[in-house]
This record gives sequence, C-alpha cells and structure tokens, in this order.
Amino acid sequence: MATKPHQPLSPHLQNWRWHATMATSILHRATGVANYIGAILVSVWLVLLAAGPDAYAVWEGLNAGPLGILITAAFIGFTFSVAFHLLNGVRHLVWDAGIGFDAKGSNLRSWMIMGAAVGFTAGIWIVGGLV
Repeated sequence: MATKPHQPLSPHLQNWRWHATMATSILHRATGVANYIGAILVSVWLVLLAAGPDAYAVWEGLNAGPLGILITAAFIGFTFSVAFHLLNGVRHLVWDAGIGFDAKGSNLRSWMIMGAAVGFTAGIWIVGGLV
C-alpha cells in the first residue's frame, strides 16, 4: 500500500523548534522516573542503616571506594530530580487553575524552574555540608 505524497506528518521532536516549556515537559517525565530510582537508592541506604553497624559498614565501604563518587552523584541527581519535579508540579497545579498559559511567560517560568531546581540542589548540598 503506497502512502499519499502530501499526507501530513505526525508532530515529532524534529518538527518543532526547541523551547524551554518543551524541555521542562520532557524533563518532568524524566525526573518522575528518576524519582523512583532515587527512592530505591534511599531505601537501600535506610535499610542498611537500620540493620545495624555491620550492614551499614557495607554501605560505608562502597561509599569510601571509587564507587563513592558515583553514589554521591546519584544522590545529588536525586535531589535535583525531586526539586525540579516539585517545582514543575506546582506550576502544573497553577495551570490546572487556568493561570499562566501565555507562551512568553510560560517559557520564562520554565527557565526559572530549571534554575531554581539547580539552586535548591546546590543549596541543600552546600549549606548542609554534604559536599
């Protein structure tokens, strides 16, 4: 069966010019998945912590070795993921109220949300003395 020569294409990433609202939409979905993975990592840490000093020594051993940089990066990434997902979720609640649909303002708020998520992540890790 031959396709029609002037059949319209389905909207796809190649057909659209990238903008901040589009990026935050994709990032919101990605951080939703990352939050599940981060929750598993935090759960493993908490289980080992609750299991006693011998079990927690396994975690400390992993964290003290070369894998420790990756573990720390994963926790920092999880912090960003939670911060971004929360801030963007608040924006979605505002949108549900019918507010903030203007294109220019929406793009500006998208940039602000991404910047605030980075700022919150840095603040939590720096002020908390964790890095």
